[in-house]
Formats: sequence, C-alpha cells, structure tokens
Amino acid sequence: MTGSTATWENVKEYYGKSLQGTKDLKTNACCSIDSFPPEQRAILGQIDQEILDRFYGCGSPIPVGVEGCSVLDLGCGSGRDVYLLSKLVGAKGRVIGIDMTEEQLAVARKHVDGQTRRFGYSEPNVDFRQGQIENLAAAGIADNSIDLVVSNCVINLSPQKERVFAEIFRVLKPGGELYFSDVFADRRIPEALRSDPELYGECLAGALYIEDFRRLLQHLGCADYRQMSRRPVALGNEALENKIGMIDFYSLTLRAFKLELEDICEDYGQTATYLGTIPRVPHRFVLDDHHTFITGKPLLVCGNTAAMVQDTRFGPHFMVTGDRSVHFGPFPCGSAPSQSSDGESSGGSCC
Repeated sequence: MTGSTATWENVKEYYGKSLQGTKDLKTNACCSIDSFPPEQRAILGQIDQEILDRFYGCGSPIPVGVEGCSVLDLGCGSGRDVYLLSKLVGAKGRVIGIDMTEEQLAVARKHVDGQTRRFGYSEPNVDFRQGQIENLAAAGIADNSIDLVVSNCVINLSPQKERVFAEIFRVLKPGGELYFSDVFADRRIPEALRSDPELYGECLAGALYIEDFRRLLQHLGCADYRQMSRRPVALGNEALENKIGMIDFYSLTLRAFKLELEDICEDYGQTATYLGTIPRVPHRFVLDDHHTFITGKPLLVCGNTAAMVQDTRFGPHFMVTGDRSVHFGPFPCGSAPSQSSDGESSGGSCC
C-alpha cells in the first residue's frame, strides 16, 4: 500500500466510521464557527438536520454572485454546502458534490428529493459523485466546465495537494473562481506527525505551510490569490496539543481566479467602480480582506485587481477605467490613500 493510498484509507475510515457527527471531533479545526450572512442562515434552516449533523468544515466558503453558475464542491461530505449552493444558484444553476466516503454520500443522496421539493424546484440541480478530488476526470468533470470550485476544510486531507490544485484549474472555465476554506500551518509539518492518523483526520497533520501553498499556486500558473478571512485554530485538546502544539494553525478562507496575472501588484492607472448590481449586496462588494468597493465610488486598483473584477463573472457589475497600455511601475501597496481619477480619495493597496 502506497503512502497516498494509506492516507486515503485512513481518512475514509475516520470520516466514514470513526466520526458519527461533529460532536466526535477532538478539536475545533474542522468545525465551522464562522457567521453566515442572513440569507445563508435562512437557507440552513431549510436543510435537513441529519445533513447538518454529519457535516465537517472550518469556514463558510460561499461567495456572492453565484446565480446560474455551475459549481463543484470538493469533499462535499453530507452535502451541507452543496444544498446551500443549490438554493443560491437557482433552478438554472447546478452543483456537483464529489466525495470519496460512501457513508457521507449516502446521507447527502438520501435527501435530494426532499430538498428539491423544499427549494421549489421541479427537478434536482445537485449531483453527488463518488471519487477522489485528485482525479476529477475520473468523476466526469470536463476541462473548462466549472464556474466556481468550493471546498470546506478538505484539501488539507489530500496526500497529493498539487494534483488537487492542478485539477481545479483544469476544470475551471477561463475567469472561473476557486473559493475555499482550509486549515494552514505557520511552518512545515514534521514527517513523523504527518503519518499520525488522528492528527491527519483532525485536519492538522495535512495542513499546508502557507508559503508552500503560495509557491504551489505560482508553479501552476496562479500568481495571485486573495485572503478573505483568517482566524487562529485553538485545539482545546491537551493530548493533541502535546503532540503538535509547537505549530500554529489558522483557518483561512481564500479565493483565486483562473486568470493571467502578475506576481506583484503593477500600476496601470486603473480604477474600478462597483455598480451595486450583484443581488443581495447593493451597497458594497468585498473582493478580499483589504478591498471593499463602495457602490459608485471609484477605487484605484492594480492590474491584477482590475482583472479580477473585469474578466470574471463580476465583470457586468463593475466599470473599470484604463487598460494596460501605460505602466507606472509597481502599485503602491501599503501607501497612504491616493487620489482616484475624479479627485476622490481611494485606498488602493493590494497587499
């Protein structure tokens, strides 16, 4: 049995048989404590309790503006986020959930008909498939076919993370988005700890060192990703603290786009103005933890940020001025607020 095969089998055993619900987890690393927007909380109230009880996650990786999208949920488990997205994408959208654990998928599939009726659809817009997130082709996911890939505290469990991210960017359409929550570490996990099944199942031993994640994405052609949120993970378990407590863990929610971007923020004199037209976010749009676009207010942006709001599904909701014909050097990340083209003060830091 190879190392990867052993890891997959251990994870399937842990999430399929050892855990019967979130109460069985030994830390809060795989438990979501993030708050949900009011609309999502209302949808959660329409989802069967068994789905919620058997779901494990560390964040809330559901972006805005997903109406009509094709979405892929990696490691969907009992299907909570799939059903959340099912309601958000609407009858014209579709959501595929993929997981390798039969017991989890059985819970998700059992509720398809009931949730379809509850959401008022004439036919299901969800599809649950068994498979490995390292090989999406085997699950029938074609090249350039997906608008949005989401994942909730699952990629850390994969023993072949580069394959996972390579598959993600293969299946995303040009301009498509990866939006996910996961546990990351402030250093590389020692090999002896990575082979501990309990630490691995608790989303700790497989956590990526954040700088290795950055390098991995760059190697795959994704030069710029953005952080949405970050919180420290408090283990709250003395035995596991004694094993791995020298490492600091963080739950991050991140987004990245399938775009041609530069590896630093470059200044082309561009501005971006949010038009306030994305459903349910009429007043402001949050691109990341340091870019909040106020409706109608031009914001100075680097070339990468301009592409993220212009060359993606967000394009119809923004007015971007300028192009890349004139270059003004590196974008002044971290500098004092600068002036937009109409003289209005705009903070435009990308870093």
